[in-house]
Amino acid sequence: MRFNWITLSRYSLAVFSVLLYVLIGGASEITGSAAQVDDQQKTEPQHLTVILERIYLDGEISQEVVHETCWSMANFWAKYDQWQLTEMEESTFVFRRKVDDISPLLKANGFFGITEDGVLTIFNGRPGQSRIIQSFFQIDIRKLESKKQEELIQGIPIKTKDQYVQVLETFKPYSLKKE
Repeated sequence: MRFNWITLSRYSLAVFSVLLYVLIGGASEITGSAAQVDDQQKTEPQHLTVILERIYLDGEISQEVVHETCWSMANFWAKYDQWQLTEMEESTFVFRRKVDDISPLLKANGFFGITEDGVLTIFNGRPGQSRIIQSFFQIDIRKLESKKQEELIQGIPIKTKDQYVQVLETFKPYSLKKE
């Protein structure tokens, strides 16, 4: 019995062609189903958590958590284009923005006052037993008029940014200079 190399090569070529056809045909089906998955992802919204941090003039930082349903990332980025992205993790984004105003906390319950050491301070509530929010500089109390001393002891309410700046400017000349 003689071995026929030509028949073997033809047979091998036929098997190879069938395998190649199956692989190419299957690949197009796989590619088609992958495209369908991509299309589904484009039509299904992404659920994102957005944390908005606002930094106020008085140093207070507020955080707001927003849950977004996002159909388009381009629209998402456009919505927060005035914010600075500080952190991004999977579906959570942290944005930060400086606000040229005093915090809502100060507007609601902030008072300028003075500590026992003579430091100009903002309190959450009237000076004395209240929590300190921010401290500024030490004041030479001996140079202050008695009326201004009494105002600081009682507490000066802060309702606007202009009031905040005005009080700081009023008491700055009375600050003790560090030598």
